[in-house]
Amino acid sequence: MTGAASKFYMAAMSEKIIFIVGPTGSGKTELGLRLSKILPCEFISADSMQIYKGMDIITDKLPEVIRKSFPCHLVDIIPPGKEYNVADFYKAARKAIKGILRKKKLPVVIGGTGLYVNSLLYGIFQAGRNKSQALRAKLENTSHKKGIGFLYEELKKVDPHAAAKINPKDTRRIIRALEVYTLTGKPISVLQKEKKGLIADYQVRLFGLRRNRGDLYGRIEQRVDSMIQAGALNEVAKLSKKKLSKTAYCCIGVRELEGYLKSSYDLKEAIRLMKRNTRHFAKRQITWFNKNKDIEWFDVKGDDDLSAIAKEIVDRVKSETKQNGPVS
Repeated sequence: MTGAASKFYMAAMSEKIIFIVGPTGSGKTELGLRLSKILPCEFISADSMQIYKGMDIITDKLPEVIRKSFPCHLVDIIPPGKEYNVADFYKAARKAIKGILRKKKLPVVIGGTGLYVNSLLYGIFQAGRNKSQALRAKLENTSHKKGIGFLYEELKKVDPHAAAKINPKDTRRIIRALEVYTLTGKPISVLQKEKKGLIADYQVRLFGLRRNRGDLYGRIEQRVDSMIQAGALNEVAKLSKKKLSKTAYCCIGVRELEGYLKSSYDLKEAIRLMKRNTRHFAKRQITWFNKNKDIEWFDVKGDDDLSAIAKEIVDRVKSETKQNGPVS
Protein backbone atom coordinates (compact mmCIF):
# COMPACT_ATOMS: atom_id res chain seq x y z
CA MET A 1 0.00 0.00 0.00
CA THR A 2 1.38 3.41 -0.98
CA GLY A 3 1.88 6.26 1.49
CA ALA A 4 -0.96 8.17 -0.15
CA ALA A 5 -3.31 5.22 0.18
CA SER A 6 -2.33 4.75 3.82
CA LYS A 7 -2.96 8.42 4.55
CA PHE A 8 -6.36 8.15 2.87
CA TYR A 9 -7.23 5.10 4.91
CA MET A 10 -6.32 6.62 8.25
CA ALA A 11 -8.31 9.76 7.49
CA ALA A 12 -11.33 8.37 5.74
CA MET A 13 -11.83 4.65 6.44
CA SER A 14 -12.18 4.75 10.21
CA GLU A 15 -15.43 3.15 11.39
CA LYS A 16 -16.17 1.84 7.90
CA ILE A 17 -17.10 -1.74 7.05
CA ILE A 18 -17.35 -3.35 3.62
CA PHE A 19 -19.40 -6.42 2.73
CA ILE A 20 -18.71 -8.55 -0.34
CA VAL A 21 -21.56 -10.95 -1.09
CA GLY A 22 -22.88 -13.11 -3.89
CA PRO A 23 -23.47 -16.74 -4.80
CA THR A 24 -20.88 -19.45 -4.43
CA GLY A 25 -18.35 -19.37 -7.26
CA SER A 26 -18.84 -15.69 -8.07
CA GLY A 27 -15.34 -14.63 -7.00
CA LYS A 28 -15.96 -13.02 -3.60
CA THR A 29 -12.77 -14.25 -1.94
CA GLU A 30 -10.60 -13.28 -4.88
CA LEU A 31 -12.09 -9.79 -4.82
CA GLY A 32 -11.31 -9.54 -1.12
CA LEU A 33 -7.69 -10.43 -1.77
CA ARG A 34 -7.49 -7.77 -4.49
CA LEU A 35 -8.96 -5.22 -2.10
CA SER A 36 -6.37 -6.10 0.54
CA LYS A 37 -3.62 -5.02 -1.85
CA ILE A 38 -5.04 -1.50 -1.84
CA LEU A 39 -6.04 -1.08 1.81
CA PRO A 40 -5.05 -2.79 5.07
CA CYS A 41 -7.86 -5.30 5.56
CA GLU A 42 -8.85 -8.21 7.70
CA PHE A 43 -11.61 -10.56 6.60
CA ILE A 44 -14.63 -11.89 8.47
CA SER A 45 -16.06 -15.00 6.87
CA ALA A 46 -19.85 -15.05 6.59
CA ASP A 47 -19.88 -18.68 5.52
CA SER A 48 -21.80 -21.11 7.71
CA MET A 49 -19.59 -24.05 6.68
CA GLN A 50 -16.08 -22.61 6.72
CA ILE A 51 -16.30 -22.28 10.51
CA TYR A 52 -15.73 -26.04 10.79
CA LYS A 53 -12.31 -27.61 11.21
CA GLY A 54 -11.41 -30.49 8.93
CA MET A 55 -13.75 -29.34 6.17
CA ASP A 56 -11.22 -27.48 4.08
CA ILE A 57 -11.64 -28.87 0.58
CA ILE A 58 -15.42 -29.22 0.38
CA THR A 59 -15.91 -25.68 1.73
CA ASP A 60 -13.26 -24.27 -0.61
CA LYS A 61 -11.28 -22.52 2.10
CA LEU A 62 -8.25 -20.48 1.21
CA PRO A 63 -5.06 -22.44 1.87
CA GLU A 64 -3.80 -21.93 5.42
CA VAL A 65 -0.61 -20.23 4.21
CA ILE A 66 -2.67 -17.55 2.48
CA ARG A 67 -4.96 -17.13 5.48
CA LYS A 68 -1.91 -16.39 7.62
CA SER A 69 -0.91 -13.59 5.25
CA PHE A 70 -4.45 -12.23 5.01
CA PRO A 71 -6.07 -12.62 8.44
CA CYS A 72 -9.50 -14.20 8.14
CA HIS A 73 -11.75 -14.46 11.18
CA LEU A 74 -14.40 -17.14 11.85
CA VAL A 75 -12.71 -19.81 9.76
CA ASP A 76 -11.66 -23.13 11.36
CA ILE A 77 -13.00 -22.21 14.78
CA ILE A 78 -15.03 -25.25 15.92
CA PRO A 79 -15.06 -29.02 15.40
CA PRO A 80 -17.62 -30.38 12.91
CA GLY A 81 -19.54 -32.13 15.66
CA LYS A 82 -20.57 -28.87 17.28
CA GLU A 83 -23.65 -26.86 16.35
CA TYR A 84 -23.25 -23.21 15.42
CA ASN A 85 -26.06 -20.77 14.71
CA VAL A 86 -26.67 -17.21 13.56
CA ALA A 87 -26.67 -15.89 17.13
CA ASP A 88 -23.20 -17.39 17.69
CA PHE A 89 -21.99 -15.86 14.45
CA TYR A 90 -23.46 -12.44 15.23
CA LYS A 91 -21.69 -12.25 18.58
CA ALA A 92 -18.33 -13.49 17.26
CA ALA A 93 -18.41 -11.32 14.13
CA ARG A 94 -19.24 -8.14 16.06
CA LYS A 95 -16.34 -8.84 18.40
CA ALA A 96 -13.96 -9.45 15.47
CA ILE A 97 -15.03 -6.25 13.73
CA LYS A 98 -14.39 -4.15 16.82
CA GLY A 99 -10.94 -5.69 17.15
CA ILE A 100 -10.08 -4.98 13.51
CA LEU A 101 -11.21 -1.36 13.80
CA ARG A 102 -9.08 -0.90 16.92
CA LYS A 103 -6.09 -1.90 14.78
CA LYS A 104 -7.05 0.82 12.29
CA LYS A 105 -7.77 -1.73 9.60
CA LEU A 106 -10.76 -2.20 7.33
CA PRO A 107 -13.15 -5.05 8.23
CA VAL A 108 -14.28 -6.83 5.07
CA VAL A 109 -17.13 -9.28 5.56
CA ILE A 110 -17.08 -11.91 2.82
CA GLY A 111 -19.60 -14.67 2.35
CA GLY A 112 -22.74 -16.06 0.84
CA THR A 113 -24.72 -17.17 3.88
CA GLY A 114 -27.54 -14.67 3.60
CA LEU A 115 -28.84 -15.14 7.13
CA TYR A 116 -25.38 -14.41 8.56
CA VAL A 117 -25.00 -11.32 6.40
CA ASN A 118 -28.44 -9.99 7.33
CA SER A 119 -27.88 -10.55 11.03
CA LEU A 120 -24.81 -8.32 10.94
CA LEU A 121 -26.33 -5.66 8.73
CA TYR A 122 -29.74 -5.31 10.30
CA GLY A 123 -29.47 -6.94 13.70
CA ILE A 124 -30.65 -10.11 15.34
CA PHE A 125 -33.64 -10.87 17.50
CA GLN A 126 -31.80 -10.98 20.82
CA ALA A 127 -34.66 -12.71 22.61
CA GLY A 128 -34.06 -15.65 20.30
CA ARG A 129 -31.85 -17.20 22.97
CA ASN A 130 -34.64 -17.04 25.55
CA LYS A 131 -36.11 -20.48 25.19
CA SER A 132 -37.62 -22.99 27.58
CA GLN A 133 -38.41 -26.53 26.51
CA ALA A 134 -40.52 -27.00 29.62
CA LEU A 135 -42.60 -23.88 28.94
CA ARG A 136 -43.00 -24.78 25.29
CA ALA A 137 -44.15 -28.27 26.22
CA LYS A 138 -46.67 -26.76 28.63
CA LEU A 139 -48.05 -24.46 25.93
CA GLU A 140 -48.21 -27.32 23.45
CA ASN A 141 -50.13 -29.38 25.99
CA THR A 142 -52.57 -26.50 26.47
CA SER A 143 -53.01 -26.31 22.71
CA HIS A 144 -53.88 -30.02 22.58
CA LYS A 145 -56.36 -29.76 25.43
CA LYS A 146 -58.04 -26.42 24.74
CA GLY A 147 -57.20 -25.82 21.09
CA ILE A 148 -54.86 -23.34 19.43
CA GLY A 149 -57.70 -20.83 19.38
CA PHE A 150 -57.45 -20.53 23.16
CA LEU A 151 -53.72 -19.68 22.97
CA TYR A 152 -54.35 -17.25 20.14
CA GLU A 153 -56.83 -15.36 22.30
CA GLU A 154 -54.22 -15.25 25.08
CA LEU A 155 -51.70 -13.84 22.62
CA LYS A 156 -54.16 -11.15 21.54
CA LYS A 157 -54.35 -10.01 25.17
CA VAL A 158 -50.60 -9.65 25.72
CA ASP A 159 -49.39 -8.81 22.19
CA PRO A 160 -52.18 -7.73 19.83
CA HIS A 161 -49.66 -6.44 17.25
CA ALA A 162 -48.03 -9.86 16.93
CA ALA A 163 -51.39 -11.60 16.90
CA ALA A 164 -52.54 -9.43 14.01
CA LYS A 165 -49.62 -10.67 11.90
CA ILE A 166 -49.88 -14.36 12.85
CA ASN A 167 -52.33 -16.78 11.29
CA PRO A 168 -54.72 -17.95 14.06
CA LYS A 169 -53.90 -21.54 13.10
CA ASP A 170 -50.11 -21.11 13.12
CA THR A 171 -49.42 -23.13 16.25
CA ARG A 172 -45.64 -22.79 16.13
CA ARG A 173 -45.54 -19.00 15.90
CA ILE A 174 -48.31 -18.49 18.46
CA ILE A 175 -46.53 -20.67 20.99
CA ARG A 176 -43.21 -18.96 20.27
CA ALA A 177 -44.71 -15.50 20.81
CA LEU A 178 -46.25 -16.56 24.12
CA GLU A 179 -42.99 -18.23 25.15
CA VAL A 180 -41.01 -15.03 24.55
CA TYR A 181 -43.56 -12.89 26.40
CA THR A 182 -43.60 -15.24 29.39
CA LEU A 183 -39.80 -15.41 29.61
CA THR A 184 -39.00 -11.74 28.97
CA GLY A 185 -42.10 -9.86 30.05
CA LYS A 186 -42.02 -8.04 26.72
CA PRO A 187 -44.16 -8.61 23.60
CA ILE A 188 -42.27 -10.26 20.77
CA SER A 189 -43.47 -7.47 18.46
CA VAL A 190 -41.62 -4.93 20.64
CA LEU A 191 -38.44 -6.99 20.91
CA GLN A 192 -38.28 -7.48 17.16
CA LYS A 193 -38.15 -3.70 16.71
CA GLU A 194 -35.15 -3.49 19.04
CA LYS A 195 -32.88 -5.27 16.57
CA LYS A 196 -29.73 -3.25 15.93
CA GLY A 197 -27.24 -4.04 13.21
CA LEU A 198 -23.96 -2.59 12.00
CA ILE A 199 -25.68 -0.01 9.83
CA ALA A 200 -26.87 1.71 13.00
CA ASP A 201 -23.33 2.26 14.30
CA TYR A 202 -20.98 2.28 11.31
CA GLN A 203 -20.68 3.42 7.73
CA VAL A 204 -21.39 0.23 5.85
CA ARG A 205 -21.20 -0.44 2.12
CA LEU A 206 -22.57 -3.64 0.66
CA PHE A 207 -21.13 -4.85 -2.66
CA GLY A 208 -22.13 -7.91 -4.64
CA LEU A 209 -20.69 -9.93 -7.51
CA ARG A 210 -23.07 -11.08 -10.22
CA ARG A 211 -22.45 -13.42 -13.15
CA ASN A 212 -24.72 -14.80 -15.83
CA ARG A 213 -25.99 -18.28 -15.00
CA GLY A 214 -23.98 -20.07 -17.66
CA ASP A 215 -20.71 -18.55 -16.50
CA LEU A 216 -21.51 -19.15 -12.82
CA TYR A 217 -22.56 -22.74 -13.31
CA GLY A 218 -19.44 -23.42 -15.37
CA ARG A 219 -17.27 -22.10 -12.55
CA ILE A 220 -19.18 -24.24 -10.05
CA GLU A 221 -18.58 -27.38 -12.08
CA GLN A 222 -14.88 -26.58 -12.40
CA ARG A 223 -14.70 -26.00 -8.65
CA VAL A 224 -16.26 -29.37 -7.87
CA ASP A 225 -13.82 -31.10 -10.24
CA SER A 226 -10.96 -29.30 -8.48
CA MET A 227 -12.26 -30.43 -5.09
CA ILE A 228 -12.27 -34.05 -6.20
CA GLN A 229 -8.73 -33.74 -7.54
CA ALA A 230 -7.60 -32.07 -4.32
CA GLY A 231 -8.79 -34.97 -2.16
CA ALA A 232 -12.40 -34.20 -1.23
CA LEU A 233 -13.18 -37.92 -1.13
CA ASN A 234 -10.56 -38.61 1.53
CA GLU A 235 -11.73 -35.60 3.51
CA VAL A 236 -15.33 -36.83 3.55
CA ALA A 237 -14.17 -40.35 4.41
CA LYS A 238 -12.54 -38.94 7.56
CA LEU A 239 -15.60 -36.85 8.37
CA SER A 240 -17.86 -39.88 7.99
CA LYS A 241 -16.08 -41.50 10.92
CA LYS A 242 -17.19 -38.65 13.18
CA LYS A 243 -20.59 -37.65 14.47
CA LEU A 244 -21.26 -34.44 12.57
CA SER A 245 -23.58 -31.70 13.73
CA LYS A 246 -26.80 -31.28 11.77
CA THR A 247 -25.38 -28.11 10.22
CA ALA A 248 -22.04 -29.62 9.21
CA TYR A 249 -23.78 -32.67 7.74
CA CYS A 250 -25.70 -30.35 5.40
CA CYS A 251 -22.50 -29.14 3.75
CA ILE A 252 -22.63 -29.94 0.06
CA GLY A 253 -20.21 -32.76 -0.61
CA VAL A 254 -20.71 -34.67 2.62
CA ARG A 255 -23.88 -36.57 1.75
CA GLU A 256 -23.08 -36.83 -1.93
CA LEU A 257 -19.63 -38.38 -1.46
CA GLU A 258 -20.80 -40.39 1.52
CA GLY A 259 -23.28 -42.07 -0.81
CA TYR A 260 -20.40 -43.21 -3.00
CA LEU A 261 -18.41 -44.39 0.03
CA LYS A 262 -21.40 -46.50 1.07
CA SER A 263 -21.63 -47.94 -2.46
CA SER A 264 -25.06 -46.40 -3.09
CA TYR A 265 -23.83 -45.17 -6.47
CA ASP A 266 -20.58 -44.64 -8.38
CA LEU A 267 -18.21 -41.67 -8.14
CA LYS A 268 -19.50 -40.16 -11.37
CA GLU A 269 -22.98 -39.93 -9.86
CA ALA A 270 -21.60 -38.45 -6.63
CA ILE A 271 -19.86 -35.71 -8.60
CA ARG A 272 -23.01 -35.07 -10.63
CA LEU A 273 -25.01 -34.65 -7.42
CA MET A 274 -22.41 -32.28 -5.97
CA LYS A 275 -22.56 -30.11 -9.06
CA ARG A 276 -26.34 -30.15 -9.22
CA ASN A 277 -26.83 -29.37 -5.55
CA THR A 278 -24.26 -26.58 -5.65
CA ARG A 279 -26.05 -25.02 -8.62
CA HIS A 280 -29.33 -25.21 -6.73
CA PHE A 281 -27.68 -23.64 -3.70
CA ALA A 282 -26.27 -20.81 -5.81
CA LYS A 283 -29.73 -20.20 -7.26
CA ARG A 284 -31.16 -19.84 -3.74
CA GLN A 285 -28.38 -17.43 -2.83
CA ILE A 286 -29.12 -15.31 -5.89
CA THR A 287 -32.80 -15.18 -4.96
CA TRP A 288 -31.93 -14.16 -1.40
CA PHE A 289 -29.50 -11.39 -2.31
CA ASN A 290 -31.68 -10.03 -5.12
CA LYS A 291 -34.20 -9.03 -2.46
CA ASN A 292 -31.66 -6.74 -0.79
CA LYS A 293 -31.88 -3.27 -2.32
CA ASP A 294 -28.79 -2.08 -0.42
CA ILE A 295 -26.40 -4.17 -2.53
CA GLU A 296 -24.30 -2.38 -5.14
CA TRP A 297 -23.81 -4.97 -7.86
CA PHE A 298 -20.84 -5.54 -10.12
CA ASP A 299 -21.40 -7.68 -13.19
CA VAL A 300 -18.46 -9.98 -13.82
CA LYS A 301 -17.72 -11.92 -16.99
CA GLY A 302 -15.44 -14.92 -17.35
CA ASP A 303 -11.97 -14.22 -16.03
CA ASP A 304 -12.42 -10.46 -15.61
CA ASP A 305 -9.68 -8.82 -13.57
CA LEU A 306 -11.24 -8.21 -10.15
CA SER A 307 -8.51 -5.69 -9.32
CA ALA A 308 -10.47 -3.09 -11.27
CA ILE A 309 -13.56 -3.78 -9.18
CA ALA A 310 -11.52 -3.54 -5.98
CA LYS A 311 -10.26 -0.13 -7.07
CA GLU A 312 -13.80 0.95 -7.97
CA ILE A 313 -14.99 -0.04 -4.47
CA VAL A 314 -12.30 2.08 -2.87
CA ASP A 315 -13.13 4.99 -5.19
CA ARG A 316 -16.82 4.78 -4.31
CA VAL A 317 -16.16 4.74 -0.58
CA LYS A 318 -13.66 7.56 -0.97
CA SER A 319 -16.20 9.60 -2.94
CA GLU A 320 -18.82 9.03 -0.23
CA THR A 321 -16.38 10.22 2.40
CA LYS A 322 -15.68 13.45 0.49
CA GLN A 323 -19.39 14.11 0.13
CA ASN A 324 -20.28 13.36 3.73
CA GLY A 325 -17.22 14.89 5.36
CA PRO A 326 -14.79 13.21 7.75
CA VAL A 327 -16.04 10.53 10.11
CA SER A 328 -16.66 11.90 13.59
